[in-house]
Amino acid sequence: MSKKRSSIDLGPMQAEDGISGSGRDEAIYRNLYSAIVENHLEPGTKLPEDTLAEAFGVSRTSIRKVLQRLAYERLVDIRLNRGATVAQPTVKEARDVFAARRIVECGVIPQIVAKATSARLDELRDIVRREHEAEARGDRREAIYLSGEFHVALARMADNEAIADFLAGLVSRSSLVIATYGAPMAGSCRHSEHHDVLDLIASGDVEGARAWMERHLKDVERSVVLVEEEPSALDLRKVLDEVARRHRGER
Repeated sequence: MSKKRSSIDLGPMQAEDGISGSGRDEAIYRNLYSAIVENHLEPGTKLPEDTLAEAFGVSRTSIRKVLQRLAYERLVDIRLNRGATVAQPTVKEARDVFAARRIVECGVIPQIVAKATSARLDELRDIVRREHEAEARGDRREAIYLSGEFHVALARMADNEAIADFLAGLVSRSSLVIATYGAPMAGSCRHSEHHDVLDLIASGDVEGARAWMERHLKDVERSVVLVEEEPSALDLRKVLDEVARRHRGER
């Protein structure tokens, strides 16, 4: 018997395309990861296995594996007899995440400056431009996402994949911190500040760029209001449909 098809356009995940089970799991992971990191699913949102299985047209076993992977990355909480929810970082976890980011992002600055090229700096300036456009139209989700993308792309200039991948995980968790505690446009970095660090890197100013990063990350942390709020009710199926459309380029 074939699996029930989802109304979400899953592209290569469709059964008739012959994609393997691991490929479907990876595609489901990417969709849920994006929905969480881009704050379409608020911290505390329940993630019922049956709802997700129906939405993606797969078994609950496949969904369970994906949720366990997200739990390992600290983006999902799984509790016995309570199921899975989008993680809600505690105040201590929030502070720990930003402290870790300062250590990593300040420490990698010398390698970034040494490896920076005009072409790679231009790619970062394009991210800053898109971040500015998101801020201008009041798109908080997109601004926060692009802010994180900027910091990860900046770290990747050091050509150290271990550092870049570790930072990507911290940035993903930062998005949950901001979604949990942030005020309306808190947590997204001002695009003009990002231009400043690119100018410092382009001029070869290692100490100036490192001091900028330390101050910048402390400012972002201070902008987050550490007051817990109850997550609002949402239609999980609708959110997943919207995320699927965004990742097909229909933004």
